[in-house]
Amino acid sequence: MTLGETLRIALRYTLAFGRGHLSVFMASVSMTGLILGTALLLTVLSVMNGFEREMRERILALVPHVTVHTPTDGGAEFALAKNLRVLPGLNSVTPFVSFDGMAVRGRDVVSVSGLGLESMPAVTPAMRDLPELRDLRGLILGDSVAERLGVVPGDSITIIVPPRGGGRRTDIVTERLDVVSVVDTGTELDETLALMSLAQASNLAGLEGGISGLQLRYADPFAVEELLPQLRRELSPGSYATTWRMTHGNLYAAIQLSRDLVVLLLTSIIGVAAFNVVSALVLIVIDQRGAIAIMRTLGATPRNMASIFIAQGLIIGVIGSALGCALGAALSGALPAIVAALEQGLRFRFLSTDVYPVSFVPVDLRGEDVLLIAGTAIVMCVLAALYPALRAARLQPASVLHQDI
Repeated sequence: MTLGETLRIALRYTLAFGRGHLSVFMASVSMTGLILGTALLLTVLSVMNGFEREMRERILALVPHVTVHTPTDGGAEFALAKNLRVLPGLNSVTPFVSFDGMAVRGRDVVSVSGLGLESMPAVTPAMRDLPELRDLRGLILGDSVAERLGVVPGDSITIIVPPRGGGRRTDIVTERLDVVSVVDTGTELDETLALMSLAQASNLAGLEGGISGLQLRYADPFAVEELLPQLRRELSPGSYATTWRMTHGNLYAAIQLSRDLVVLLLTSIIGVAAFNVVSALVLIVIDQRGAIAIMRTLGATPRNMASIFIAQGLIIGVIGSALGCALGAALSGALPAIVAALEQGLRFRFLSTDVYPVSFVPVDLRGEDVLLIAGTAIVMCVLAALYPALRAARLQPASVLHQDI
């Protein structure tokens, strides 16, 4: 029996043309389960990849990779910045001032995290999407802060900053500032962000021209732990360094763990679909015993019979995984719009930055994931077809069956 004949018989037992109605129905049920499992796995995996991408490209684009805290009564921080700029892998060194305070407008009070910079480092792709951060000549509020205060650009609010330990002031600082812009980064930073110029923040924090430390950004934020010992050797007495993993590392680890658990769980669904292939092909073998016996009588070998059902498992795997990946890719592309429409229709936000790291459903469909899922599904289906193929190979020719009778 040639390869073409083997594939033709396998297609006859699998697809809608041909006479094997039970075999076609069982194959269709198995294929449907494989399509749904593959589509669901690809969709969920794309969403988890999206969270990982947003963590890497959006949150880490706005959060410094390493923060060097310097003594408030020092003065050698600018010389330290000059020494740090020669370190390998370092893209930028930016002085900053940070403080905790309250933003007040009428009866509304919101806690804010003040941040003062000379300028936002335009070294990240996210900066191209946030032009509001390029001009620090006034007060810039996070979207959530502005929404809770009910302010828009042009309004004024009062910033109250309590005295800080080690600062040059011991009294509460109160200053009325004009809001020049509201920024929506789509991340948890919008919950407390109050961004302003370095000089203005220094006065509010009671540092009188001093700074809180230095923000460092590396070409590879995931290599900061390896480069940290070299950085610490350059620090002056009283200074210390923290990395983004100390503040957002748990979030990144949680995303990775969730991704791995979801992949494991949904891969088991494909495994169940492959188990359905076993039961379906066994029933097909039982239903087609007469046809198999006739083919054996006409000269087909046990190997030919096994090849037919292995080919059928391969066809189910190829068609099921192809349709499932196509459905999963389409669903992944439409998912952000679907969620946005549901939020608008139900007037309910599924993702809020006070709970989740981003306020939207991110999707990152990767070609390697499509190939991996499709390949895994095909291999499972071929392995699932081995037992039914062995049962078909053991069936005797019609002449032997007649002699037994």
